[in-house]
Amino acid sequence: MKTFLKILLTALAVIVLAYILPGVSVSGYVSAIIVATVIALLNMIVRPILIFFTLPATLVTFGLFIFVINAIIIILADKLVDGFAVSGFFAALFFSILLSIFRSALFSLLKDKN
Repeated sequence: MKTFLKILLTALAVIVLAYILPGVSVSGYVSAIIVATVIALLNMIVRPILIFFTLPATLVTFGLFIFVINAIIIILADKLVDGFAVSGFFAALFFSILLSIFRSALFSLLKDKN
């Protein structure tokens, strides 16, 4: 249940960011849900592989190369989902930074108050 809510909150963040950012567009709510699902799957499968292979670059840049990996994940989601478009690398980089900020703010609402 929590995973489904996280996907819906990510879809909400994708819609808001597509409305705000000029280089990002999403065709509708269903496309945003598909984008959120694809991003979650890519973060589970592809991201650890990319982090492993780019570990020297990540260490040299003190972890800042993770932003590039996040932008690559967004570009892959752009290629996989028809209703989602990112105009270039820097739009994907900015989108990924803002998406992570929005997701952390929205996911803090789901935390248990124990």
